[in-house]
Amino acid sequence: MQITRKELERAAAAGVLEAETAERLWRYLSEELPQQPQFRAAHLLYYLGGFVAMSALALFIGQAWEQWAGWPMLLLAVAFAGLGFGFTHWFLERKQLQIPAGVMVTFAVSMVPLAVYSLQHALGFWDGRMVYSDYHRYIDWRWFYMEMATLAAATIALWWYRLPFTVFLVALTLWYLQMDLVPLLFDDWAMQWEMRKLVSLIMGLAMIGLAFWVDIRSGRRRDFAFWLYLAGVAAFWGGLTAMNSDSELSKFFYLCINLAMLATGAALRRRVFAVFGGIGVALYLGHLATLFEHSLLFPVALALIGIGVVFAGVQWQRHEARLTDTIRGVLPTRLRMLIDEAHERG
Repeated sequence: MQITRKELERAAAAGVLEAETAERLWRYLSEELPQQPQFRAAHLLYYLGGFVAMSALALFIGQAWEQWAGWPMLLLAVAFAGLGFGFTHWFLERKQLQIPAGVMVTFAVSMVPLAVYSLQHALGFWDGRMVYSDYHRYIDWRWFYMEMATLAAATIALWWYRLPFTVFLVALTLWYLQMDLVPLLFDDWAMQWEMRKLVSLIMGLAMIGLAFWVDIRSGRRRDFAFWLYLAGVAAFWGGLTAMNSDSELSKFFYLCINLAMLATGAALRRRVFAVFGGIGVALYLGHLATLFEHSLLFPVALALIGIGVVFAGVQWQRHEARLTDTIRGVLPTRLRMLIDEAHERG
């Protein structure tokens, strides 16, 4: 719900608030709310500018690598990191703008993989055929050291500046790390493919657990947990979905897990669970379509299922608060209190 100045003025006119209190409240909201990520043009420009700057730098590195490989590229990475930290302090201290400051510190920390790779190359420790421009495209165990250094730098930056967007880089690097760990541990390609699914699932659960811990500790006012939830749920659901099985029982169990994700999203008030859970349910219905594609009654049944899903959505929207409270009622009392406290702080 968005609060406007006219609504506060109407509340003052109705005697709910004093006029002076309404004015002070509006000044406070005007100073505080712009620092919270919302669907605003200025905020979209902040994030778009940050992504454009990172993309442009990646393009430049790809074109200039042969001429600037090694020490020159290391110095360039350090210079850009210094520029990013400089802008971070300028936005925080001079402008009191936390969102662009978060974008700038993320830009600065994103130079760490390039710096580590350039240092390895300059010292002769890089024996792979891949170049830095392949970092965001291909899975390879040699990226491991770059990822660990990035996680360390991002953690320090997050601890120092307390800016939520920095978690985006942590989540992205954890996503890369869980993919690159398998080639590091296993040589056989067939074994790698099977283990990749399992590692993705396990790392996804670990990231979800980390996100939940962060959620409870920090609340929703400054959402430090969002990117961790997104990466964790995507890794878990991706690994789960990739585990194909010919058993109908296993596929039904997959449906049950996705339904559980829908319930988890309602319990934790996190829509990312509902999005992926809904996609999983749709995939299972698609599987049913292949089983009964030659049955004349199946199109009718599928149409009825689709209509039923629409009506289920209508009923959910109408009774969302009661259903959410019912689902959350099965949680332990202490856990429910922690979620409520985090939601209230948010």
